[in-house]
Amino acid sequence: MITVIGIVAGEIWHYLDEKGNATLNQLIKELKKPAELVHMSVGWLAREGHVLLGPPDQGYPISLVKR
Repeated sequence: MITVIGIVAGEIWHYLDEKGNATLNQLIKELKKPAELVHMSVGWLAREGHVLLGPPDQGYPISLVKR
């Protein structure tokens, strides 16, 4: 399972690199992945310091950390 989470995290990273930002629901819809898997993968990216998460009242907007 950890491999699948990592693969989806990579897909999310590439999506955000191309599009700029997205909400959790947008990622689930655009990547056509189960919500739980997207949530775990975003958590991985957040824990590693690769993404920033916005407030829930805005749909948890997600963007890449600019380095």
